[in-house]
Amino acid sequence: MLRYNAIGFRVLGIDIDESKVSKLNAGKSYIEHIPAEKIAAARESGFEATTNFSRISECDSVILCVPTPLNKYREPDMSFVINTTDALKPYLRAGQVVSLESTTYPGTTEEELLPRVEEGGLVVGKDIFLVYSPEREDPGNPDFETRTIPKVIGGHTPACLEVGEALYEQAIDQVVPVSSTKAAEMTKLLENIHRAVNIGLVNEMKVVADRMGIDIFEVVDAAATKPFGFTPYYPGPGLGGHCIPIDPFYLTWKAREYGLHTRFIELSGEVNRAMPAYVLSKLMDGLNDSGKSLKGSRVLVLGIAYKKNVDDMRESPSVELMELIEAKGAVVAYSDPHVPVFPKMREHHFELSSEPMTAENIASFDAVVLATDHDKFDYELIKQHARVLVDSRGQISRTGRKYHQGLKPHSRR
Repeated sequence: MLRYNAIGFRVLGIDIDESKVSKLNAGKSYIEHIPAEKIAAARESGFEATTNFSRISECDSVILCVPTPLNKYREPDMSFVINTTDALKPYLRAGQVVSLESTTYPGTTEEELLPRVEEGGLVVGKDIFLVYSPEREDPGNPDFETRTIPKVIGGHTPACLEVGEALYEQAIDQVVPVSSTKAAEMTKLLENIHRAVNIGLVNEMKVVADRMGIDIFEVVDAAATKPFGFTPYYPGPGLGGHCIPIDPFYLTWKAREYGLHTRFIELSGEVNRAMPAYVLSKLMDGLNDSGKSLKGSRVLVLGIAYKKNVDDMRESPSVELMELIEAKGAVVAYSDPHVPVFPKMREHHFELSSEPMTAENIASFDAVVLATDHDKFDYELIKQHARVLVDSRGQISRTGRKYHQGLKPHSRR
């Protein structure tokens, strides 16, 4: 949105959440890593937000960016995509291009969007153009921006692809065309499955290395000095965010339609989902070494966003870890400079505010668990004053290392 606005396009944002629309129209941001100044500048140059879907008819291009979560059976929940498409289809007109950017299983664009777009008599590829171009972003990473991240795109027909390329070439330095919407959908899944499987591998390696008394973070850092054939991935308390923990299961679900069993994907998911419980076991070990039980202890969790330096809580393993700690009878609290008050979430609820990071407060807890390694944390302060410290990100033990960044979950008295 901001990129198109910045290069002179008139941009209209549509959302069913009135509070988000009101904030945007007031020039405010509801996402920490997007400065309010950029929203205010966009408003001054013509950007507008609305809840009125009839205004779709004013637009030449319609880009869908809606959630694609899993339901309780770990199956794709396509309700957001379907409901949004149903809401906009009465207002589609000839000459428009419709692009789906939500991560989903191969075939979604053809199976769900195509028939709905054509319901009013418009012919895709002739009257209206349909493409799939997955979102790519890395929140909190200053090395990339929308313009510099290559954009994969697939069209339902060659004409759709041509129009879609013309849309994205205006805003993106490199557009990468593929042969179909299915290929583009599979591309996004492969990117995220690659990460999920490799993180699952290194998480399993972490458990093995820990049993052998080896620091897996030191091992990964050392292996990363190899200039070819190795990409470093680091273990942690589990997977978080709106993509990596979810997207692989879209392919797992779709593969069953073809009689296939995606063993690597499911195994990595099993390993990654077990990591919060593994961190819990390390916490219990650390407290036991100090002559305490987890039940009745006060535990401070550091970092509840799903990744460092952002405020995004979606699928955060820190929250699952907090629930596991509380279920064992401990009193749990958290500190996160990016999340001052625990937000309302569909599946998780804590009436908590972020704890101040003072020496006295850190020392008042029986144990501290580093779950998300924000740069704003004072790690020397934490190391000096935590009674028992479990470092699931290796941030503390990297002190003095010559390599990249290493750590190992550990406990100390």
